[in-house]
Amino acid sequence: MVFGEETRSDLGAIKIYKSAIASLVSIAAAEVDGVKGVSRGAWIRFLELWGAKVNRIKVEIDRHSNVYVDLPLVIKYGYHAPDVANKVQENVRHAVEKATNLSVRDINISIRSIERP
Repeated sequence: MVFGEETRSDLGAIKIYKSAIASLVSIAAAEVDGVKGVSRGAWIRFLELWGAKVNRIKVEIDRHSNVYVDLPLVIKYGYHAPDVANKVQENVRHAVEKATNLSVRDINISIRSIERP
């Protein structure tokens, strides 16, 4: 679950896990006006009731340290969904690249539902 090769410093190894990048993606998406949150399907909610930690955001990292993200979103009612999705893509790309120095290649957003704020 570690991207590419681990980075080494004078003090030791530095590893960035996919789950850490997924957390960063979730935070960056939530900062965009019009986003209600990351979508959770019924099966995931069921597993979470039993204490399972399920990551709904899919993060893949290729051997060239390129990041690919699949992000299911819930959009607030009254917002233009394509505009919100574009802003989320921009915010996620900026946040991941700034925090990790990895190159973000794809941010695929699927709008799973639209709900009242």
